[in-house]
Amino acid sequence: MTFPLDVLLAGAEVAAPRMVGAVLESRGSGVVTRGRIVETEAYLPAGDGASHSARGETPRNGAMFLEAGRAYVYLIYGVHLCFNVVTGAMGDGEAVLIRALEPLDGVAEMASRRGAGIPTRDLARGPGRLTSAMGITRDHDRGALLGDGPLRLLDRPSDWVEEELEVGARVGISRSADLPLRFRLRGSRWTS
Repeated sequence: MTFPLDVLLAGAEVAAPRMVGAVLESRGSGVVTRGRIVETEAYLPAGDGASHSARGETPRNGAMFLEAGRAYVYLIYGVHLCFNVVTGAMGDGEAVLIRALEPLDGVAEMASRRGAGIPTRDLARGPGRLTSAMGITRDHDRGALLGDGPLRLLDRPSDWVEEELEVGARVGISRSADLPLRFRLRGSRWTS
């Protein structure tokens, strides 16, 4: 079952903690890989200097202004890709960065994508590692995540037990750094 659209429409601050426990699925190269989301960060449409949308829409951040349930994939430091889920109403400019996954299915494919000798714990622990392990590319930018596309955001399993989250400041930013918008599954060995 796909992730609930109404949660995404409620905005990044609501969706980010609710995505912890959800599953990201990639169907690339004929192989399915899945990982449970264990860490997220919310980027808000207003009052958030760290958000890519803070200065308005640009060709780079245009996906953030699409309807909820789209992918926003961008290059950081000229090296790593980061994967985000667009939230809020169309035109708002907000998203949730998926920071880390617990590998569930297709672990051998994830390891192949990441390279020999990478411990399973490190396959998708951090945004750049996650996109590499899941086979996410810039071609996924703007793609729908709630349909039958190559990337899908799936809801938590029906037997999911609400887990305690650690809430804190986001990582690697200087503007609006004090906002408590990072959500991690407490005790997870898969977080970054």
